[in-house]
Amino acid sequence: MNNKIRFAIIGYGNIGRRHAEHIINNADTELVAVCDINNGVQEALPGYVTFYEDVDNMLAHVVADVVCICTPNYLHALHTVAALQQGMHAVVEKPMALSVAECNHMIAAAEKTGKTIFAVKQNRYNPPVQEVKKLIDNKEIGNIYMLQVNCFWNRGDAYYAESSWRGKKDKDGGCLFTQFSHFVDIMYYLNGKIANATGSIHNYAHRHNTEVEDSGSFILIAENGSTISFNFTTCAYECNMEGSITILAEKGTLKIGGQYLNTIEYQHLDGKYLPQINISARANDYGLYQGSMSNHDMVIQNVVDVLHHGHPVMTSAEEGREVVRIIEQMYAGAKKL
Repeated sequence: MNNKIRFAIIGYGNIGRRHAEHIINNADTELVAVCDINNGVQEALPGYVTFYEDVDNMLAHVVADVVCICTPNYLHALHTVAALQQGMHAVVEKPMALSVAECNHMIAAAEKTGKTIFAVKQNRYNPPVQEVKKLIDNKEIGNIYMLQVNCFWNRGDAYYAESSWRGKKDKDGGCLFTQFSHFVDIMYYLNGKIANATGSIHNYAHRHNTEVEDSGSFILIAENGSTISFNFTTCAYECNMEGSITILAEKGTLKIGGQYLNTIEYQHLDGKYLPQINISARANDYGLYQGSMSNHDMVIQNVVDVLHHGHPVMTSAEEGREVVRIIEQMYAGAKKL
C-alpha cells in the first residue's frame, strides 16, 4: 500500500525546483504534478510528473494531498485559497501574502475546509537559531533588553531582469517582503510581537529598475519592552555580506551571524556555553544570487510529521500572518527619503 503524501507545485522557478528536489528525495512523499506558465520547464521534470500550464486546470484534475505555492508574492493568497478549496493542504512560500487582509482570507479558507497552511520560514531550522530559541524559552538569559538585526545583501541588475514581477510594488511588495521577511520572522520567533515601528527607507542603487526601496533602518519596540534596531540593504557591494541578530539580555549577550544566520559569532552567557556552530555550505544558491539557508528538506519533513504523526506545524498560518503584520507596521512607520 502506497502511503506517500502526494505533492503538487504551483510555480517552478528557483524556489519551486528547490521544493521539488526535497519532495522527490523524501521517502514519504512523491511529486505528482507541477504547474508553470513556462511550458519549457517540463523538460526538466521526471516523466511520471504531470505538467500543467493552467492552475485551475491542475487543481481541478490533480490527485494530491498538498500543494506547494511557489509563485510570485502577489499570487500567494489567490493560489493558496484555490488549493484549499479543492481539498488540499498548502505549503506557502514567503511571504505568506502581501497584506494581513490577504492572510485573514487564507486562514478563513483553511478553517472552512479543515485543511492546514504551512508557512515556509526555513531559517527557524538553522541550528544557531534553534539553540538560542531554547535558551530564551527556558528563560536562561532573563529579560531581553535590546536586539540588533543587520541584513546586508546584494541584488544586482541581473536579479531584477530575471523576473518581471521583481521590484514591482504591487507584485513584489518591497525588500521586507521579498528579501528580508525571514529576518523579520526570526526576530518575531525569538522575541515576540512588535508594538511600535518607526524608520526610514530609501532607494539608493535600484531606481532604474525597481519601484521599491533597497535600504532601510528602523527602531522597533517589542511588546515585551525590548528595543530593536533593524537595518537592511540590497546594496552590499557585489555579494551578500551579513545576516545577523545580536541579543543583549539580562544574563547574556550573543550574536547569530554569518551571511544567513548560520553561525554563533559571539556568546557570553551566565553559566552556559552554546556549541560552536559554523555552517558554510547550505545557502540557497540560485546562480545569480544566494538566498537564505537551504532547509527546505526540513519544511517538507514537517509536513510529513504533521500529517502522518500529528506533530505541530513549525510555522502556522497565524505566525505567517504576524510576520506580515510586522512588515506592514514597519512600512506604515517608515519615512521615505
